[in-house]
Amino acid sequence: MMEPFLYFILFVICLLVLLATGLPVAVAMGVLGIFGTFIFVGPNALTQLGVIAFNQSSSMALLVVPLFVFMGETLAISAIGTNLFRTAQLWLGRLPGALGIGTILASTGFSAVTGSSPVTAATIGSIAVPEMVKNGYDRKLALGATAAGGTLGILIPPSIPMILYGIITETSIGALFMAGILPGLMIALLLSITVVIKTALSSNRAEAAVVNILWKDRIRSLISVIPVLVLGIVVLGSIYMGVATPTESGALGAAGAFLLILLTGYFAFNTFKKVLENTVKTTAMFLLLLIGGLFSSFFLNLLGIPQGMANFITSLNVSPWAIIICINILLLILGMFIDPMSILVIIIPLFFPTVMNLGFDPVWFGIMVTINIEIAAITPPVGFNLFILKSVVEDVTLSEVIRSSLIFIIPLVVGLILIILFPDIALFLPSIMR
Repeated sequence: MMEPFLYFILFVICLLVLLATGLPVAVAMGVLGIFGTFIFVGPNALTQLGVIAFNQSSSMALLVVPLFVFMGETLAISAIGTNLFRTAQLWLGRLPGALGIGTILASTGFSAVTGSSPVTAATIGSIAVPEMVKNGYDRKLALGATAAGGTLGILIPPSIPMILYGIITETSIGALFMAGILPGLMIALLLSITVVIKTALSSNRAEAAVVNILWKDRIRSLISVIPVLVLGIVVLGSIYMGVATPTESGALGAAGAFLLILLTGYFAFNTFKKVLENTVKTTAMFLLLLIGGLFSSFFLNLLGIPQGMANFITSLNVSPWAIIICINILLLILGMFIDPMSILVIIIPLFFPTVMNLGFDPVWFGIMVTINIEIAAITPPVGFNLFILKSVVEDVTLSEVIRSSLIFIIPLVVGLILIILFPDIALFLPSIMR
């Protein structure tokens, strides 16, 4: 019964050795899959890997990835991020820590049309941190709120990691998108409460200042974000109403984003060329990671490792919730050392059969995993939002960004606990989808 675990430990050791040589995770997993299949199964089975690579790379389901990536990259060159931050700033001006809350709400809105945490952190971070510091805010609050707000790009749909999870587990991407909305808003609220508490405990008058704002400025700012709000509603609403698949809604979003930069005057051939390059790079990375993960999954499945682990774990005389807690702890630990997308391709194929055998909902499990990798985005030493923020904010050290972000891990963990305790937070909207 312990054989699956021994094979899994051997697999992990080999993976760590390859990663120590500097190989990307996708390549390391692909190499393990190829050599493992050759050694343990035989050369004839290698032809199946070619079939897997071709089928996945030519799958119509993958069209959703470049479409949503293109939408996010296109909107990143517009003034959408600035407009969202300015609108939140004007409407929340009388709240303590208004600019911090505004940063989180701007990140929430921007996440709904990008699906990318790095893009959200970079776009909002380059605007929000200098603005908050200029207005007398503590730099730690500015950096922490921005880094944490950027993580919402992973959870609030359209989410690229959710797409990867859906493809790996064959779970409805539309259902996953709908399931991410309420948890995303809940975590945005928890992050905002954290800002308010930090402000209340601070003696900084700038953070608690009451700002006199004209209503005409508020209305004008609201009008400036209407196009992106409409775009987000069209993309998600079409999925929710059942009138479009995620791929079709991605096409709507991509076309809408392109039309938006044309009409607002942000289109330029040089910047648009960069948008296309970034879209191709991100899509290629996604595809390579998926294929590398599937190669390893094919090899592990041939050895019966996922099924053996699932049978062994479910035969233990422990509560299913104890197993879920252990999986969460493992994900949190891995999040300190491995990037979020890599965590998905390594862990999900191994533990998904176990979770299904225990009777848990695959959509709920997907949201739980997504929140875990959201936490990983600001967890040192390899939290990628930390590095993104350092690169877009001048005169700041990585250690300062890390120290500023640590307090915001608490509301993210609280959000994870609430999702575990109350699964209906994630499952309510998918349950009423048409």
